Amino acid sequence: MRLFAISDLHLSFGVNKPMDIFGDHWFGHADKMRIAWDAMVGPEDWVLVGGDTSWGLDLPEAKPDLDWLGERPGRKILIKGNHCTWWTSRKKVEAILHPSIRLLQNDAVEMPDGTVVVGTRLWDPPGAPWADAQAASVFHREIERLKLSIEAGRKLGGCQPGGKRTIALVHYPPKYSDGRETPAVALIKEAQAQWCVYGHLHGRDHKHGFQGVADGVRYVLASVDAIDFKPIPIELS
Repeated sequence: MRLFAISDLHLSFGVNKPMDIFGDHWFGHADKMRIAWDAMVGPEDWVLVGGDTSWGLDLPEAKPDLDWLGERPGRKILIKGNHCTWWTSRKKVEAILHPSIRLLQNDAVEMPDGTVVVGTRLWDPPGAPWADAQAASVFHREIERLKLSIEAGRKLGGCQPGGKRTIALVHYPPKYSDGRETPAVALIKEAQAQWCVYGHLHGRDHKHGFQGVADGVRYVLASVDAIDFKPIPIELS
């Protein structure tokens, strides 16, 4: 079993929202991802998918994109992104999902090798210059969801000293390159996570996300346009 990560697929098979308006490198990006994914990922591998999978506004519009994800090799762990308006109740989403996709929402997932994955969407940090008036309430709700996920991870044997390997999967960056940290950082560190995979940032904003190791956690930006539209390997040690 190998582990990969990818985020912000921004598929639009059910709606007319091409991504090449954001640059020529996005032209045909679904085909780029398909070719790379199918060549790199095997049936026994797992892929962390960090949200913003589909531009669909509701489940019927998102279903072709979720089907595309289900057709890719490997098992997938999927979280929400800020554009996932189609993600309503968990029950409704799971009813149309391919069996290779597992949702991560207020819980944790244990992979076959014992690695425990926790996480949530997060949000813009309150007080940030780009945050809107609702950011504080949404962000605090997401922090509570992260706490629920970490507690579920502890029940699986992770998120604790000497416990099983733990990986955090979030959509928004919890830590920024200018030194700014959100309260999620302390929770991720306390959960003994060795990796934190995030997305959300695109183009010139890539530089704002912290990448590297801090306090024993390796932070990785997995937005597709930051990784050449190919899943990136997460080296498990």
